[in-house]
Amino acid sequence: MSDSITVVGTVATDPRHVTTEEQLEVTTFRLASVARRYDRKEAKWLDGSTNWYTIVAFRQLACNAAKSIKKGDRVIAFGRPRVRDWTSQDRSGTTMEVEAEALGHDLLWGRTEYTRTAGARSAESAGAPDADGTAGAPADASADATVGAAAEEVAAASSAAQLDDADAPF
Repeated sequence: MSDSITVVGTVATDPRHVTTEEQLEVTTFRLASVARRYDRKEAKWLDGSTNWYTIVAFRQLACNAAKSIKKGDRVIAFGRPRVRDWTSQDRSGTTMEVEAEALGHDLLWGRTEYTRTAGARSAESAGAPDADGTAGAPADASADATVGAAAEEVAAASSAAQLDDADAPF
């Protein structure tokens, strides 16, 4: 059994899309999630602390996210949580990542228009195997290892750059 998390927040950085040496599509961005509460005495909403997440999407989800999500958008991210420690030349820290299984705009805050992409599977064939027989999932442990290695590569490359963005207002 694996853990899952759903995070709702504001995209705080421009999504970064890369293709690894193994031709794996990867998109990452930082997401700011602010806990808000209503103060009845003051009759207004108050912001609590901000939780920062690095959202990582792979394959077709990465391609679609790169073309659909922009800095400042309100989004919902669902996926597997990963806690990663990192070090750079003079700093170190811990990053909370969400390996996204699904991403979308938060329709409470606006409208969006859906466009099916050529690589998307239809609802009828969602459980049917792809051309390579994988049903959209990694075929074996080596595919999982490739995704893991790609996540490490992207996390290492973006942790230091995104750390400065984490403190910036969105």
